[in-house]
Amino acid sequence: MSIRSLLIAGLFAVAAAAACSKLSLQGTYDKQAAYIENFVSSQMAKDTTATFSRRGCAYRLTLHDTLDRVFGQRDTLRQGGQVVVWYACFTLSGSSLSLNNLVATNVKEIAQAAGWQLSDTLRYKTDTLRLDKSLVRGLQDGLQGVRPYDEYVILFTGEFGFGNSERGTIPARSALAYQFWIEKIDNEN
Repeated sequence: MSIRSLLIAGLFAVAAAAACSKLSLQGTYDKQAAYIENFVSSQMAKDTTATFSRRGCAYRLTLHDTLDRVFGQRDTLRQGGQVVVWYACFTLSGSSLSLNNLVATNVKEIAQAAGWQLSDTLRYKTDTLRLDKSLVRGLQDGLQGVRPYDEYVILFTGEFGFGNSERGTIPARSALAYQFWIEKIDNEN
């Protein structure tokens, strides 16, 4: 067999392996999308006041969405604005959230319930996020339009999270569910 034939055969083998890998990864993301849809259906059945929306790649549940009756029309977070939040982030591997899958939080009580060591108590305070390209795409799409005082669960597949990168305690290619409690928004900064 000539060197040229070996090179061509090698290129075909690499291309075939890449195609199989891409199909396998897409299968993983499709399975994660099914988990998200099952989670949303389950939550909507449990909480009749919850509302659902999908923006871009993110699924968003709004929980306890009755505050307009109390506060009137509230401003919504727009691109470039900032949002002050409490949050808990979970990897999603089924149709429910579990403290066993908690990967990040700034809520001390949630960390305690998950059995985390609380040596760094300075981390348990609100975070401020800017709605811009510094956030993963799932959060960019999911946070746009949130309102102060509401509670949200924003979900997206690993394709729109951290992708192939492991980020701290978050495994690569993980479907994520962020539970947010919105303190305030500022679109004027």
